[in-house]
Amino acid sequence: MQWFAAAQLLGQASRASWEQVDGRDIQQWMCRLLERYSGAYASNQYRALQQFFKWLAAEDALPDPTARLQPPPVPQQLIPVFTGQELARLDQACAGRSFAQRRDTAIIAVFKATGIRLSELAGLRYDPGDPRRSDIDLWQREITVRGKGGKPRIVRIGHQAARSLDRYLRARTRHAQAWRNQLWLGIGNREPLTPIFTKRIGPQSGQSYW
Repeated sequence: MQWFAAAQLLGQASRASWEQVDGRDIQQWMCRLLERYSGAYASNQYRALQQFFKWLAAEDALPDPTARLQPPPVPQQLIPVFTGQELARLDQACAGRSFAQRRDTAIIAVFKATGIRLSELAGLRYDPGDPRRSDIDLWQREITVRGKGGKPRIVRIGHQAARSLDRYLRARTRHAQAWRNQLWLGIGNREPLTPIFTKRIGPQSGQSYW
């Protein structure tokens, strides 16, 4: 609201009070935002103004300048996906028997099998001695995933993903930090992986840096 008041009302429209604001002021402000920011951002700004002017109209019996307006349209954005060739290159880049290669192969296999969010993938837990602290059930080929708000759900994986996970878990038992509850361990003494780990897997060079 302060930005709108300072940049649009005082700076452009020369309005001295909220009572003087009309629909054209709102439209001009939206046009300015759309020149610099995304439709989603402009739409969020519009809804904030809309809520304010609705409140002001109810409190002071003033006309609502947003009453006959619509928020800026938010274009649908297609989410890019890996092509078959790109997935094949990822598999080839991670092929091998080192700890990092076993881990990265399992990461890609689980990601392909489930399509879960990176934050959900990075947040998976593993404790072979306590099923209550483990999200992995290879016997049932099930993974417990915690999404937004920590709400758990079960996702199933196929034989290929289960086999890749099993190979990684066997390599994980020999890791110096196998005691950690996080499923995906780092290389050497590095911390367990975070959602940015996909940027650390080199699909071209086959090198893993984390």
